[in-house]
Amino acid sequence: MASTAQRAQAPTALRAIALTTLTLIAFAANSLLCRMALGGEHIDAASYTSLRLLSGAVTLWAIVTVMRNGAGAAPARGEGARWLSAAMLFVYAIALSFAYLGLDTGIGALILFGCVQVTMIIGGMLRGHRPSALEWLGLAVAFAGLIYLVSPGLTAPDTSSALLMALSGIAWGVYSLRGQGGGDPVVETSANFVRAAPMALLVSLTLLVALPIESFHVNVAGAALAVLSGAVASGLGYVLWYAALKYLTATRAAVVQLAVPVLAAVGGVLLLAEPVTARLVLASAVILGGVALAILGKRRP
Repeated sequence: MASTAQRAQAPTALRAIALTTLTLIAFAANSLLCRMALGGEHIDAASYTSLRLLSGAVTLWAIVTVMRNGAGAAPARGEGARWLSAAMLFVYAIALSFAYLGLDTGIGALILFGCVQVTMIIGGMLRGHRPSALEWLGLAVAFAGLIYLVSPGLTAPDTSSALLMALSGIAWGVYSLRGQGGGDPVVETSANFVRAAPMALLVSLTLLVALPIESFHVNVAGAALAVLSGAVASGLGYVLWYAALKYLTATRAAVVQLAVPVLAAVGGVLLLAEPVTARLVLASAVILGGVALAILGKRRP
């Protein structure tokens, strides 16, 4: 018969599993929604980014306002958020949108995820962390997988799109590093979205002046997909993630994210009929295996 302590732990474990699962689905949905919107030519990349960041800012601001019982106008003015962090959030979002003009969902998510993790591992080294032999090996394996994925060949992804996605991943990695050890993560994320949204709107207005009007198009489906990505997959997704982190160690949190590009690739195959190539499967195994090796081999302080 289960002890009282075991019975008490069961709801906590279920809550952790539920929060983590919903978060991973939300993160994978960001890639899928973006590809659905841009691949289907329902919206242009700049407008998608603007709507995504704007809807995310509104959602997170509303959540923070509720958390503060009505005293919630302050998130737009800071509390730990800095303009550099907001700029990194903007670069991540705008580069991801333009990258998905030429990448399938799974390949894009794999490049994004791989670059995020590699950036964070390197960032830890620059902050004084001394890597173990397994971390060095894992990092080298992950780099090799990324190089193989984008190397020339019949099934290689578009080079410019792959570079944009790598830039997106690096920006998100830097953003994540800057957010470590700060204040309330939901409040800071809200403030960063509020600051990043005008950056995206400025880019949209600049491109509207510089490019032919035919370059810009938004239909109902495209706007809805952008808002879903910003408000649900991003805004609510980050809130769920911060709630899930209460039940996860840093290592477990890093390892479970290995599922994100896999879920995104499965979604692309099932919903968008994207092909599964041998290059994608092999590169996925090498990149995710290398990242997992680096995470699990991390030397404890």
